[in-house]
Amino acid sequence: METITRKSLLYKSGIGVLCINPVQGCSHGCRYPCYAYMMAKSYNRIASYEDWCAPKLVVNAAELLKKELGHKKTLPDTIHLCLSTDPFMTGYPKVIALSLELIAIINSFGIRCSILTKGKLPAELADATRFLANNLYGISLISLNEEFRHQWEPGTTSYAERIVALKHLHESGLQTRVHIEPYPTPNLIQQDLNKILETVGFVDQLFFGGWNYNNNIKQYPNPSQFYSEQAAIAQRFCRERGIDYNA
Repeated sequence: METITRKSLLYKSGIGVLCINPVQGCSHGCRYPCYAYMMAKSYNRIASYEDWCAPKLVVNAAELLKKELGHKKTLPDTIHLCLSTDPFMTGYPKVIALSLELIAIINSFGIRCSILTKGKLPAELADATRFLANNLYGISLISLNEEFRHQWEPGTTSYAERIVALKHLHESGLQTRVHIEPYPTPNLIQQDLNKILETVGFVDQLFFGGWNYNNNIKQYPNPSQFYSEQAAIAQRFCRERGIDYNA
């Protein structure tokens, strides 16, 4: 696996979230298209989709993180992993090991981590001697159909494996969430949102959002109405289950 070095690791995203991205690129290769891929391409950080799908590890990430957190006069409450890559990239044990190391470093400063993945959340995250109990662990889940996943999220972990790993952390007493975004319109796949919701009815938080940056969505009659209806279904489900809902 190729490596790169960076001059800094911590940054505040455009949506105001403090983040780290210890990898450049993502082997998951989501074809929504991925906003992170589009931005990397526009800024000439990567040459092509194939380049994006061959991730490069930030080899000095742990060193930078310790230095940057050690110099902060006021520590943040939460740091997110990740907005432009995946901390638990399928098939990349070095990425997974680095992410676990970085989470442990962040937690050692008393800072909570917020994590979102299309990979498999490692069971080690339940180790209370290494990680804080108030970390928030999440998966992205927009379908249960594996053919759909292979088409749109070709390099990711199966939906079932994501759910099982998330449930393990939930049953270990940890906080969990699911991001049902970008949710597809019926012209991309016919599916019942309720069935997806039932598989993750154990989570503490749920986020629902529509599909952007793809003209296929505009080909569906009145997509705004569709998303309003689906959001209402998700909101009602969360209200009945006592799940925090965001959209």
